Amino acid sequence: MRLNAENETPRQGTGRKIMGYPPIEDLLPKSGFSIYKLVRMAANRAMELADGKPKLIETPSSDKAPTVALEEIRAGKVVLKEVAHQFEPKTEGKKKSKSSPTATKSEKLEKEKQEA
Repeated sequence: MRLNAENETPRQGTGRKIMGYPPIEDLLPKSGFSIYKLVRMAANRAMELADGKPKLIETPSSDKAPTVALEEIRAGKVVLKEVAHQFEPKTEGKKKSKSSPTATKSEKLEKEKQEA
C-alpha cells in the first residue's frame, strides 16, 4: 500500500486504516531510555488491558491493546518507576507526598502478592 507523502494516510479508495506508531523519541524517556524496559512495560500493560483493566486514556474502541499501551506510555500515564518523578504533574502550592511513584498497576499487584 502506498502512502501520500504529505500526511502519511492511505490513498483514496483503499478504505484501510494504518496502525499508529508513536515515535520512539516520545516513548524512550518514560522507560529510562531502555528499549528493553520499554518493551516490557508495553507488554505488561497490554496484558493488563487484554485482561479487562480500564484504559487510562481515550482511544477508539477499535484500537488493539498493544497500541493503547504504547499511547498510554506516550501520554505519560504509564512510566518506569525510576523516572516517574520526571513525569508527575506539577502542582502549585502543594507539597510533594513522600509516597513512591508506581509504574503500572501490575507492579502494585505484584507487590501486594509478595506482602501477602
